[in-house]
Amino acid sequence: MEQWELIARESIRDLVARYNANGDSGRFDQVMDLFAPDAIMRTPTQPDKYGIDEIRTIFTGAQDTLSDIGGGTPKYIRHHTATHQIDLLSPTEARGRCYYHVIMEHGLDHWGRYIDCYGVVDGRWLFTERSVTMDGYIPDGWGAHNASKGQDY
Repeated sequence: MEQWELIARESIRDLVARYNANGDSGRFDQVMDLFAPDAIMRTPTQPDKYGIDEIRTIFTGAQDTLSDIGGGTPKYIRHHTATHQIDLLSPTEARGRCYYHVIMEHGLDHWGRYIDCYGVVDGRWLFTERSVTMDGYIPDGWGAHNASKGQDY
């Protein structure tokens, strides 16, 4: 393995970690900084979102649905990722996939997969495409609420 490959893999792992940590904390400006300007995001229940402004609506919409299920903002929401497979295509392009699960006050809420494309923009690894799937959810949880309303999480 060459040094650029190690740097790329660690940069991509950090990218995915920052996505979850910033999103869970409501720091949506920092989340948007992780996407290329012309990025695409796909979710199970909405049309594809193109560019930063459209992608932001996924997060602000999710924030709005949190108050629908519990009468207010939950104490915490934690996205966890595992089995992160990274395939380097070149020094500036990669693909990845990983599993995620979401923990809230009531425990496990929903789970699925992220399927990603990454690219180097201005010297930084960023998401160029992110597809989110939801493989399952608990009854009466946030994931179930959103799935029933055709919304994303």
